[in-house]
Amino acid sequence: MTAETEALDQAFAALADPVRRAMIARLSRGPATVNELAEPFEISKQAVSKHIQVLEHAGLVTRTRDAQRRPVHLNAARLEALTAWIDRYRLVHEQQFRRLDTLLGQSPSDGSTSRRSTKEKQP
Repeated sequence: MTAETEALDQAFAALADPVRRAMIARLSRGPATVNELAEPFEISKQAVSKHIQVLEHAGLVTRTRDAQRRPVHLNAARLEALTAWIDRYRLVHEQQFRRLDTLLGQSPSDGSTSRRSTKEKQP
């Protein structure tokens, strides 16, 4: 397994949890403390810290020290890498669908071949 594959696996596994996805959504608006991240959830601060550790291990967030505070920051570059990976495959499938649309849009009168049955061709 390559390092890139392992990093993708860790990131997608981290994002598989709805609490962690909600934390990422919150961090997209700016840094937050553990207390701020814990606010909307009915889970312990210890559980929130474990979720943050998973996100940190996946490279999706970082923590800094600001006096007594340890704000959590979104690692936007890592999310961008995930988006780029997804987009690679999305674009391939979009091209395939466009070709299929083109093929299905061709009519027998334009000289192209069609696989329609004889009954469908008759008015």
